[in-house]
Amino acid sequence: MRVATDVGGTFTDLVCYDVDKASGKVVGLRTAKTDTTYPQFDEGVMNAVAKAGLDPRSFDFFAHGTTVVINALLSRKGARTALITTRGFRDVLEIARGNRPDLFNLAFRKPAPFVPRYLRREVDERSTYLGEVTTALDPATLDPILADFRAEGVEAIALCFLHAYVAPENERLARDHIRRVWPEVSVIASHEISREWREYERTSTAVLTAYVHPAAQRYLRTLQRSLDGAGYPHAPYIMQSNGGIDTVQGAIRNPIAMVESGPASGVLGAAALGRLLGEDRIIALDIGGTTAKCSLIEKAQTRITTEYRIEWSRTEPGYPIRTPVIEIVEIGNGGGSIAGIDPGGRLYVGPESAGASPGPAAYGRGGTRPTTTDANLVTGRINPANFLGGEIVPDMANVRKAFAPLVDKLGGDTASVARGIIRIANANMVNALKLVSLNKGHDPRDFTLVAYGGGGAMHAVMLAEELQMPKVIIPVNSSVFSAWGMLMTDMRRDFVRTQVVLLTPGNGARIEEIFATMAGDARESFAADVATGAAPLRILRFADMRYLGQEHSVKVELPDGAFDAATLAAAIERFHATHEREYTFRLDLPVEIVNFHVVAFGDVPKHEPERLPVTGRLPAEATNGIRTVDLDEHGVHEAPIYDRDRLEPGMRFAGPCIVEEAAATLVVTPGRLVVVDDYGNLHVHMNA
Repeated sequence: MRVATDVGGTFTDLVCYDVDKASGKVVGLRTAKTDTTYPQFDEGVMNAVAKAGLDPRSFDFFAHGTTVVINALLSRKGARTALITTRGFRDVLEIARGNRPDLFNLAFRKPAPFVPRYLRREVDERSTYLGEVTTALDPATLDPILADFRAEGVEAIALCFLHAYVAPENERLARDHIRRVWPEVSVIASHEISREWREYERTSTAVLTAYVHPAAQRYLRTLQRSLDGAGYPHAPYIMQSNGGIDTVQGAIRNPIAMVESGPASGVLGAAALGRLLGEDRIIALDIGGTTAKCSLIEKAQTRITTEYRIEWSRTEPGYPIRTPVIEIVEIGNGGGSIAGIDPGGRLYVGPESAGASPGPAAYGRGGTRPTTTDANLVTGRINPANFLGGEIVPDMANVRKAFAPLVDKLGGDTASVARGIIRIANANMVNALKLVSLNKGHDPRDFTLVAYGGGGAMHAVMLAEELQMPKVIIPVNSSVFSAWGMLMTDMRRDFVRTQVVLLTPGNGARIEEIFATMAGDARESFAADVATGAAPLRILRFADMRYLGQEHSVKVELPDGAFDAATLAAAIERFHATHEREYTFRLDLPVEIVNFHVVAFGDVPKHEPERLPVTGRLPAEATNGIRTVDLDEHGVHEAPIYDRDRLEPGMRFAGPCIVEEAAATLVVTPGRLVVVDDYGNLHVHMNA
């Protein structure tokens, strides 16, 4: 049995493949969805295992995605953290960057640092940008600082010394001394997390890593104890933001790599599905209970960036984190997003969410404000008789009561307000889809929309209409698709180092040497890990490149082979093409590498879904009657309701219609053709 679980802000999802060891074929698939149990997330995981009727003693593989890191950051519930840095750089966190997004806001205030000034201390040490140590650290100078930190109740210490990305010796001295004299405290050295330049970003990354390290360590060890106690015979794997899985030990060493753990697995699942179906240009859309996430996939490959920020918005600069992350745009709009009226009298939706408890007003658990899910119930898009797979009877009286204040202020009736809520939620999601496509030089009309999560199918067709996308695909078991994505991923570790090298024939040998050294580090890292040492490694090479004189760079995958004149020319042309696509122009200037990026994959066995049998059943035989559905601009229709579990390959039917499954509902507008493929995925052809 191969099992994956994904902890979201509202629900915890599970997918299990039962694989025949003799043939290697999938002989069974089980799924489960339970409420997320905050703050003891491992309880929700074990609840999902129990709900699926599984025995951990029979698991051969277990992968886990978690929101513990991002939740600790967003809720400010991490450890009491201190910072030790080079003399003169105590205030880097507060100086930050001047490129605030809300340029004309004269009342703008920088976000408060995660470490207050009295817990930021300096030491005498210095290294140059060339990697030369000019002032060695005297570890004894740390002792009075540590004494003060003990008195202040510090739980975690971040070390970030000037130019430690290229000269980490002094940071190692400080780290080892602190661990020797104060073994109980968590200590994170910046060079262990990021080997990229930019002092503010490195400091921010080190601080945020230290801030979440104790909580992540406790959580992962608690999860492992829960699995051990239930008889799981192996070590679990943890989903990383870079689109790969790692061991628990690897995740504890670098917990910030889990910052987008769950969403990354969904994007990887969409890429795997694209390869299976021959769709190499995809926009993945995950609509859950709390947020909507989207990412662009080209040539069946995800896009990785190290320029990630939390709490970034149109008006806030957020906090940078230098760790490889799949490029994802995330907004606070999901099924549980609360609707209200702002001081100007306008209707808004999100980012506040009702979560799983109390949840939407329809849950009847104390929720008093309307959500997107409640609006979909009012319009008939969600079946009250099959709400959450029939597990909950919606409290429609409480829904009407929740809508009453909005109806009083906006006028109209409950149905018109519900349509307004859905329109605004869709508009927010369209903007997010534009950020990963149009804003990056990609035309969404050239891409297929793969929608998943509990709310993905509900909104996907109308979003595709707005962006004129040709097709929508709703995967099998779409509500737990992110968990399925973990079963389609490999072990992955990223190694990024700043070395500024001009792309000239004379530098070819130096470039090759840097990549070879980093590839050796990658092999050594995998070999040191017992759980992955036997895994065959694949090495990919990337580089962050820019025109000479530019400030920022773009990431380019480099060709395989020796870095000779042909490879050099190909790398430069790939950079020109990438830069032109994203920024609309290219320049006749020299090109340089800023960051060398090596990705090492340890292959993990994967199993493609099985093709479904065909009995010759007609689509009409898979219907559960007709329901009145309000499709907003498309009008109110008597729409046939299809039971997804009874659909089979080759079936074709047109909208308006509804397709229901246990925890998701596909809404198809008039004139759109639905085709069921060999695996049971639903293809909605928008231009049929």
